[in-house]
Amino acid sequence: MRIYAASYLLPISSPPIEGGALAVKDGRIVAVGKVHELRARFSAPVTDLHESVIMPGMVNAHTHLELTHFPAWKVRKDLDYLPKRYVEWIQQVVKIKRALEPGELEHSAREGMRLCVESGTTAVGDILSDLALVPLYGDTALTGRLFLEAIGHDPLLCDTVVARMETTLANLQGGLLPGLSPHTPHTVSAKLFRCLQDLAVKLGAPKAVHLSETAAEAAFMHDSTGDIAELLYPMAHWEPYLPHPMRTTSTRYLDELGVLDAATLAVHAVHVTPNDVAILKERGVSVVLCPRSNDRLFVGCAPHKLLKEAGLPLSLGTDSLASNDSLSLWDDLRFLQSIAPGVFNSRELLAMATLGGARALRIDADTGSLETGKRADFQVLGGCSVDAGAGIEATVLARGRLEQVYLAGVPLQ
Repeated sequence: MRIYAASYLLPISSPPIEGGALAVKDGRIVAVGKVHELRARFSAPVTDLHESVIMPGMVNAHTHLELTHFPAWKVRKDLDYLPKRYVEWIQQVVKIKRALEPGELEHSAREGMRLCVESGTTAVGDILSDLALVPLYGDTALTGRLFLEAIGHDPLLCDTVVARMETTLANLQGGLLPGLSPHTPHTVSAKLFRCLQDLAVKLGAPKAVHLSETAAEAAFMHDSTGDIAELLYPMAHWEPYLPHPMRTTSTRYLDELGVLDAATLAVHAVHVTPNDVAILKERGVSVVLCPRSNDRLFVGCAPHKLLKEAGLPLSLGTDSLASNDSLSLWDDLRFLQSIAPGVFNSRELLAMATLGGARALRIDADTGSLETGKRADFQVLGGCSVDAGAGIEATVLARGRLEQVYLAGVPLQ
């Protein structure tokens, strides 16, 4: 056993503790409180992290670690530009991925895992399109969910896709739990969505869906026009599956399919309507905000105030390095704070990046806050001496400097 003490402890699930400490044994938190209380209870060595703050590791609720090397791949292919139309960006991603050599996605995913931990993230909701990479996650120190991604409209392939996913997830090893990711309402057939819903229920696994990310998606779901119909469907040879104008929204469409529930993560939610938000709230859906990714892809800004006032569970994701410039959730936190001034207070922002993500991924029994019984996944921040009148959460966001990360009580080397 060892006690870790700091100037402040931020459990997230309860108020900050000045002069707080954690007692850790066998990778688990056995007590939380004032350092003098823990010293009295336990005969254990104390690591005194002077002038520091201890808080939970970040939970990155949405990322694509297999695309971590995407910036380098773009340069190599002389495609080092960022398209200003979403569908053109999708075309760029597909073109680059098709040209990769064997092993490149593997190295990219491993680098993503490393960058996550080094930036204070200890749990992820990672979307994986290449099922052959699943064994890589068996030895990662990260916890969270591995969401296997499904895309397609061919009804004849539905049973094959779902069966392969079920077999793959049954053999999943390591600290990441199973998840499923029907890509978007316009890239996954109704039949495949329903089959994945059935599998998710069978496995007790959550689903992550890219929902209402772009104006192009909103136009397509309404009248089957725009870039998705004119560029994306021909590229994928989906012309036979182009729907008649549906006069709906992505949220209403999925609700009518019966696939929205409390196990659903709606990722992005940039172009949701007030009616959509009411449906998401009623179904218990969680929303994962990806503010920097939305900004980099010029798709707009999520209606943060509407989502918060509706009481939707909110969390944060970096998305991938194909649409972002770091895998640090700290960077997304501070960016969100800058583009949504006054919407979220500092405590709410830190909760979204930790316990909010853990709840969305359904791993909050094990991580996301500093509580007895949970894994000892935490980060140590320096530069957080509190000014008069300032709260510790605001100080952490303004000046916190990541100094160390612990995974199951083991410091990152």
